[in-house]
Amino acid sequence: MAVPPSTRPHRLLPLFLGLFQGVLLLFFTHFVTYDEPSVQEEDTNLVASQVYSIFPFFQDIQVMLVVGLGLLMTFLPRYGFSALTHNFLLLNFSMQWALVLQGLLHHFHHGQIHLDLHKVLISEFAAVTVLISVGAILGRASPCQLLVMATCEIPVYLASEWVIVTSLGVLDVGGTITIHIFSCYFGLGVSKALFRATQQPLHPKETPTPRSDLMSLVGTLILWVFWPSFVAVLCQPSDAQHRAILNTLLAMSASAITTVVASSLLERDGKLSPGHLQNGSLAGGVAIGVVADMAMPPAAALALGSLSATVCVLGFRFLTPLLGRKFRLHDQCGIHNLHGLPGILGAAASVVAVLVASKDTSGSHPSQLSRVGGNASMVMEGQVGARGAGGQALYQAAGLGVAVGASLLAGLLTGTALRLPCLARPPERLCFDDSPYFKIQDRAESPGPDSDAEEGAVALKEQVQ
Repeated sequence: MAVPPSTRPHRLLPLFLGLFQGVLLLFFTHFVTYDEPSVQEEDTNLVASQVYSIFPFFQDIQVMLVVGLGLLMTFLPRYGFSALTHNFLLLNFSMQWALVLQGLLHHFHHGQIHLDLHKVLISEFAAVTVLISVGAILGRASPCQLLVMATCEIPVYLASEWVIVTSLGVLDVGGTITIHIFSCYFGLGVSKALFRATQQPLHPKETPTPRSDLMSLVGTLILWVFWPSFVAVLCQPSDAQHRAILNTLLAMSASAITTVVASSLLERDGKLSPGHLQNGSLAGGVAIGVVADMAMPPAAALALGSLSATVCVLGFRFLTPLLGRKFRLHDQCGIHNLHGLPGILGAAASVVAVLVASKDTSGSHPSQLSRVGGNASMVMEGQVGARGAGGQALYQAAGLGVAVGASLLAGLLTGTALRLPCLARPPERLCFDDSPYFKIQDRAESPGPDSDAEEGAVALKEQVQ
């Protein structure tokens, strides 16, 4: 019996995921193992020390990604189930995919990949890039499109990170350049190619409600609380890690206060915009990541947090509408304002910090574990001195250029691939709606013809024909 065309998009998702998980199960069975238990007391103590030093931070990051970031994306009132579930799905899919790729590239020895908590942590950082990038096309892409996007983004991210951190030696303990800037411009590149030059009109389901904005703000608060763990987890557990935590707290505190000031001043009646609060309060955490463990006075962290919040709010108020009108650029979650602009500001601050730190006689230089490969290689304290302050500053700027250029190009190519009809991009009238993907039992809050399951099936049938 032939399968009706309207069911094909729904069956494509479990087929894709089932095949992926089956292949990974076979791969893990033959090639992935844990380290053999050591009988040496010093080795046992080292492993225990690594677990106790990493796992609390790891738990914080899990809460950030699963709960905080998921809730942050629930500002669309009729897309809450999809925002939370797709975020959770992409995190697990991308993490496993990154584990395989990193294992093959960096840890494949004698036919085996030895798995540990640090390698899982590094893979989750790779997954973060996907979770940020999808914000540009949130609500207008099907789950299959998002999974294909993740499949393409992870290897490009790993390659660009290797170039930036290992080859160029860029100092970026908090992932401002390698994660936030890369994911932002990859997502914008995907959006530009996927929607081409068409103007995306305001969708009737796109306007947030007080309830959806409140849920999104709860996500912001969760991210705000746990953000220092994300920045400091790869610092050496010493003065560098302590400094990174303190600088992150100061920057995010300043960004929270400055967001209220800027948002209120931009409105004639002095009222606050929920969208500004949801994003501007986090901008300090994005900007401070690249300089968090560097020698800098507390006032510099406060200043950077305030500046990042200001550019974020101004970006929402002026730049996003301008980019939409002039360049037909669709950015649903405003990732350019939260991750792109503060990220560029942080990268510029790192150039200044490197130049200033070279004149500091206190000898407090950055020291971090490598994100690439998941090993314990160190960015030595003498790196800046060996290259010279000017040389390291140039490398910091070069890292920014690589992140922006590689992500934009890869994003444009990926967005072009996402236009394939078989990936079942939802038609315009079913965008920002859970009904094509979930069984919604209570329809009291979403009446109208757009919510009918029958219309969803018809629309998806039209899409694949």
